[in-house]
Amino acid sequence: MAITYHAGRRIQATSTDFAGTPAVSGGWKEIGRTTLGSAADIITVSSLADKRYLMCLFDSQNSGGVASFTRLGAGSVDSGSNYAYRPSSNGGADSTGTSVSYMNLLFQDGSYDAFGVQYISNLASKEKLLIEHGVRQQAAGAATAPGRNEAVGKWVNTSSALGTVSHYNIDTGSYNTGTEVVVLGWDESDTHTTNFWEELASVDVSTGTSINSGTFTAKKYLWVQTYIDLTASNYDYRFNSDGTSSYCNRLSNNGGNDVTQLSQSYLFPNHGFGVFPHFENMFIVNNASNEKLIISHTLGQGTAGAGTAPQRSERVGKWTNTSEQITDINVATTGNVNRLIMKVWGSD
Repeated sequence: MAITYHAGRRIQATSTDFAGTPAVSGGWKEIGRTTLGSAADIITVSSLADKRYLMCLFDSQNSGGVASFTRLGAGSVDSGSNYAYRPSSNGGADSTGTSVSYMNLLFQDGSYDAFGVQYISNLASKEKLLIEHGVRQQAAGAATAPGRNEAVGKWVNTSSALGTVSHYNIDTGSYNTGTEVVVLGWDESDTHTTNFWEELASVDVSTGTSINSGTFTAKKYLWVQTYIDLTASNYDYRFNSDGTSSYCNRLSNNGGNDVTQLSQSYLFPNHGFGVFPHFENMFIVNNASNEKLIISHTLGQGTAGAGTAPQRSERVGKWTNTSEQITDINVATTGNVNRLIMKVWGSD
């Protein structure tokens, strides 16, 4: 170990010297969960620990017409005109709401299921800022593309930390049995080892055109990150070796109009921006008896150097299998890879 001693009894070492040293801080920890045992119009998670950052997973299993609004609170839910929001659906023009008693994040899909991931900045003395990405089933089957929503919102309370997250339905139907909200928290002072996200699979290869995660333990929620350096322009995914026309998706590249791809034999076919490195972040709700709903964000590096802007893609997808959970992920490319790193995390 190469240690250098400085004045004031300070010690300097390189990152290599600490390779393999366990991290001190914990990761995302579950701090609250509500699962409906019967149909209802409101689902609330309360008594949340004070954490600097929150991640909320919303598995909305709907019956009849459902349109979800979001409210927050320190203890009880705040129903005052203390919210503002800006959503977009399917790449359309933004709508806004100001000085209202809720956040309408366009997380709604009639009688069909939906899945959303929300991030909340939760500093007690500041307004609470929320980012949401959502996917809406729209209708069963690969012949109907899912819907997508991107939204931001804020709760203007500046006197206390957030302790309650609530979603409520204003349409004629209800949230069905099994609808669930899971709230995760992270704070830099955390030292726990009870991380919500468990590593299920890890792949790191420097060659190949069909790369598989291997079989991993089935989990309800999956988080997949992929770094892929392509020698040919495209790549795509399959689950559980299913090559039937059971995938469909909706996408927007670089802020362009949404494009749909229906009844495909791959998820996100012809995915990629050319012979460059790509980085992708993907969340999946993985209920065995429901269609699998997927949210993805991808960056394509483009030509190396600061003279070329990177490219981006926002995508949502469905795997329409309703008999099993995803337990392996395959990445197929149109040419050999220079490098592929894939991590799969999951939790129930």
